[in-house]
Amino acid sequence: MTQTTRIALVDDDDDLRAAAAQTLALAGFTVDPLAGAEAALAAVGPDYPGIVVTDIRMPVVDGITLFHRLRAADGELPVIFMTGHGEVDMAVEAMKAGAWDFLTKPFAPEALVATARRACETRELVLENRRLRRLAEAQASEALVGQSPAIRRLRQTIPLLGGSDIDILIEGESGTGKELVARLIHRSGPRARHGFVSIACGAVPDALVESLLAGEAARPGKLLAADGGTLFLDDIDRASPALQARLIELLEARSVLPAHARAPVPLDLRVIATASAPLEEAARTGAFPPALLYRLSGMRLALPPLRERREDAESLFVHLLDGAAARLRRPQPAITPAMRAHLAGHDWPGNVRELAQYAERVVLGLEGEAAPGEGALSLAEQVARFEAALLRDAFLAEKGDVNRTATRLAIPRETFYYKAKRLGLDLAGLRRVLAP
Repeated sequence: MTQTTRIALVDDDDDLRAAAAQTLALAGFTVDPLAGAEAALAAVGPDYPGIVVTDIRMPVVDGITLFHRLRAADGELPVIFMTGHGEVDMAVEAMKAGAWDFLTKPFAPEALVATARRACETRELVLENRRLRRLAEAQASEALVGQSPAIRRLRQTIPLLGGSDIDILIEGESGTGKELVARLIHRSGPRARHGFVSIACGAVPDALVESLLAGEAARPGKLLAADGGTLFLDDIDRASPALQARLIELLEARSVLPAHARAPVPLDLRVIATASAPLEEAARTGAFPPALLYRLSGMRLALPPLRERREDAESLFVHLLDGAAARLRRPQPAITPAMRAHLAGHDWPGNVRELAQYAERVVLGLEGEAAPGEGALSLAEQVARFEAALLRDAFLAEKGDVNRTATRLAIPRETFYYKAKRLGLDLAGLRRVLAP
């Protein structure tokens, strides 16, 4: 993630604009000095890689009008006002409408730099979240999210396998998405018109093997249900010896004799099986039938664990986070630095399944800013979290009524808006939670 340090500096006073630009440039910012609102509107569009610092009182188009027009194009663009003493009321009203902050002239250079730096940090998170969401949305139709070499190769391979009738063995740790890949292969070829029939191999008692596969007079078995489509054998390594032996016979004959039939019924099906560990060693030691491994291994796919494709963790997390938010009817949370650190530092032994559970906890507000296993927050961060929790709880208790919330907290209404903005409270999102 690149650091956001760009500032569009808007002021019609040449001397003041030059002085502020010099202050910001010396602090390491890249400054776009603009002599008026018209120039700013031409230079700053949606996804502008920085923030805007603007004077309020300018000819033709003033700073307040500029703010509203910029925010109409990009509702998350931080705008900081430079105001005179007579313009403070206007700046406060603009903050209620979403402005980032205001500085009253004359202000210390350090105040300008500190305020701009905080705004740039927020802008950086916003732009990174947008990038990740766009990446996740672009890959959502493919349902296999990630840009690691292994995932790119897998996306290229799936359509080729979907158009073939070859049997496939998918190996990978629990939670790596083996069933997802099997379903994508099924959907990507002509067999998608027929059934995807699943058998949880570890849950089939020996006494039910024949009736489950071949069926009975009143109920067709799994094999006939999969005719023309895909038979999915989940956790084939957990199948009992009786089920494994019967599968060897059926895969060799590609036919089944139901209890009510006079002759075997030919089967047109493709088999996709999964295993949580490579089966070569188990076949060598006799723990898994080599004949069954041979029949399943027309094509073998190995899915890497999440810890071996860490570059996919963020985009995959965003995809899961957005899905959880939609499913739970909650606002979409922003990706914070603490979340990002947790994504990068955790080994994810439960792989994508564990990541999905983490996403749900984040959406439900059950994960704090500091990810599990990280060091303690600083005093300032703990105070900010405590204050944000007080404001959020009061706002929810008063059913989203700002006047009653401010009274409950014994602070002015303007102060509530100011603190909510500074602490990153999503008031609109909280109101959606309150909505029936």
